[in-house]
Amino acid sequence: MASIAVIGTLDTKGAEIAFVRDEIAARGHRTILIDAGVLGSPAVPADISRAEVARAAGADLPSLAAANDRGSAVATMAHGVRAVVLDLRDRGSLDGVIGIGGSAGTSIATAAMRALPLGIPKVMVSTLASGDTRGFVGVSDITMMPAVVDISGLNRISRGVFVRAAAAVCAMTDARVPDAATDKPLIAASMFGNTTQCVEAARAVLERAGFEVLVFHATGNGGQAMEHLIDSGQITGVLDVTTTEWADELAGGVMSAGPDRLGAAARTGTPAVVAPGCLDMVNFWALETVPEKYRDRRLYKHNANVTLMRTTPEESATLGRTIAERVNASTGPVAVYLPLRGISVVSAEGGPFHWPEADAALFGALRSHLRSGIEVHELDTTINDPAFAHAMAQGLLDLVAAARPSARRA
Repeated sequence: MASIAVIGTLDTKGAEIAFVRDEIAARGHRTILIDAGVLGSPAVPADISRAEVARAAGADLPSLAAANDRGSAVATMAHGVRAVVLDLRDRGSLDGVIGIGGSAGTSIATAAMRALPLGIPKVMVSTLASGDTRGFVGVSDITMMPAVVDISGLNRISRGVFVRAAAAVCAMTDARVPDAATDKPLIAASMFGNTTQCVEAARAVLERAGFEVLVFHATGNGGQAMEHLIDSGQITGVLDVTTTEWADELAGGVMSAGPDRLGAAARTGTPAVVAPGCLDMVNFWALETVPEKYRDRRLYKHNANVTLMRTTPEESATLGRTIAERVNASTGPVAVYLPLRGISVVSAEGGPFHWPEADAALFGALRSHLRSGIEVHELDTTINDPAFAHAMAQGLLDLVAAARPSARRA
């Protein structure tokens, strides 16, 4: 019998949440009903009351209700539900979680879900599930299920949605991923179209050495997902070829991974090799979406929907300093690799973004701001040259071997 947490506001969505709870119980699983409401009286009793949830957030429920501040109440209860769910997980009393709600309920329940490790089943029935759900899902494995109609009573539409949602979380919880005796240690790699050749060649070297390589597309969400997985402790080494998301973070492009990019390997001590792949470009959507202040810059139409903007020498110097600062924070083995003849396909000689002065500013800032003890490998190649790919891959194998003697050389 699995234990499935059911999260919702039992004052406004009590009947609907109780229906889902009963459907899960009918399938033979234990339920833990968590009340995230604040103001009205619960329509059904909870296993973990709203007062307990508020206390878990360090708050007092009567004071929270008296303040009559919906935004603050939602934030507090989200914090409390997150703490409650993590405690259930830590005690071995959580096998899956399902939430039902509108905007507030979705915000509360998904905050808890995002805190849980990958692999724990997470289903969110939401009135917001058909829109932009990135803020709710983040880099987690949450399944968003549209409520179709508002969560306001049980009817022929909502009953069907709730039954299938209950069946889904039960089926996910029942599923067992077999432990493969052949599972290999994991390497995380960052890739863009402009660095594909490098990553593919490096991956072949790493796979021959007995590793499994997970490739993340450096489009913002991909970088965040990679950082999240590194933080989880499942990654043995990092092949960070494509740090381009920092260019978008600096210049306001559409593919920023946020200010924590390059942070996970540094704080966890995970062996890493880092290159300035595609820091020559900032990403925007179609040409007409490029901000007016950038219209006179060097632009390249990558395709009908993506426009690239070349970083200037000044921006490149800032990026070099930024990358160095992140690498300097590393608590584990790390090395930097510089391809002196081009950091992407389009910045190699003859390409539309070829700008030696910008690359020199990037490389110079990186060199001058790296702390002593961090090795810098400069190769007279482009980033996609097989020699550069092999050097990065072998360098990572050496770092991993130093941290883990059982690692093998290619």
